[in-house]
Amino acid sequence: MTKFLLAVHVLAAIVAIGPVTVAASMFPPAARRAIEAPDDVRAAGTVQLLHRICQVYAVVGVVVPVFGFATAGTMHVLGSAWLITSIALTALAALVLAALVLPRQSALVEAGAGGGTRQMTARLAMYTGVFNLLWAAVTVLMIVRPGSTTGA
Repeated sequence: MTKFLLAVHVLAAIVAIGPVTVAASMFPPAARRAIEAPDDVRAAGTVQLLHRICQVYAVVGVVVPVFGFATAGTMHVLGSAWLITSIALTALAALVLAALVLPRQSALVEAGAGGGTRQMTARLAMYTGVFNLLWAAVTVLMIVRPGSTTGA
């Protein structure tokens, strides 16, 4: 059962978190292009699509920690420092996404192509970078697992 839960957890992370990190990273430059060319319908459409991808996959991403907890329970590692750190970083990444990235994306989408500023997109790019770095740290912790008995 542990191998099944771990496989689902890893697949869910790839399928759910991957698109959010990529789409969120693509959003600020796409928004800048839309701001610079307010009459470009395609640029505005790209911004809307990237935001929608982030919203949908953020919700789908909830399955990642659910299967992570299930996997950790079957592996009896719920009290491990590396896992507790990963849980804290995951919660922080979710908070950054929900409180900083998605609302700013929404504001830019609602303002329309000409309503945003380069400063807004720069700040959004910074928050997106923090979100992505948090996920990178979680990924490294999941692979390295300090104190692991697997020898990895």
